[in-house]
Amino acid sequence: MKKIIYLLILLLVVVSGVVFANRKIKNETIKNTNSKPLTMAERKAALKKWEATPDGIMYKKWEASDAGQKVHASAIKISKPIKDYTNMEATVTSLSLPAGSRLGFGIMAKINGEDYILAFGTEKSDYTVLNFNNSFDQLKTLKVNDKIIIRSHSVSQAPKYSYPIISVDYVEQNNKTIYKRAPRNDGDGC
Repeated sequence: MKKIIYLLILLLVVVSGVVFANRKIKNETIKNTNSKPLTMAERKAALKKWEATPDGIMYKKWEASDAGQKVHASAIKISKPIKDYTNMEATVTSLSLPAGSRLGFGIMAKINGEDYILAFGTEKSDYTVLNFNNSFDQLKTLKVNDKIIIRSHSVSQAPKYSYPIISVDYVEQNNKTIYKRAPRNDGDGC
C-alpha cells in the first residue's frame, strides 16, 4: 500500500513539474513574439511589396475605378468624427448586410446622406450563469428608419463592398446606450 502511495505522489510531482515547465515555455514564447512596432520606412516598404502582389494590383485598380472613388469619398466625409471619436447621427436603412458579407453582425445606415456598413464583429454569446445578455440583443431590436448615434475609431474600404465599413464601438438610441464594444483581451481597451 505504501508503494502505491509513494508512486502516486511521485507521479503527481512529475506531472506538476511538466505542467509548470510547459507553462513557463509558453509564457516565454509569447514574450518573444511581441516585437516592436514597424518604423514608417518599414511600413512603406511592406506596402510597396504588397502593392506588387496580385491582390495589391487588384486593389489599386479598384481604388482608381469609379466605384472605388465613390467609396473613398464617402469614407473621407466621416474622417473627422472618426479621428476625433465624436458622435455621428445615423439612420438605419437595412437590418442586414449586403449578400456574401463576411463581416459578422452588422447593419446598413445612412450618415450625412451617404450609405455605410456598420460592422459589429462576430457574434459571441455573453450568456453565463449570472449574465443572460448578448452584446447584440439590443441592436437586434432596431428597425429601419430608427435614428441612432454611433462612435467609431475606424473606417475601412474593400473592393468586395460598395460602401465604407465602419467598425462601430458605441451605439446610442434615445439617450440610452444600446451597444458598447467590449475591450480587447490584449489590454488595448479598444
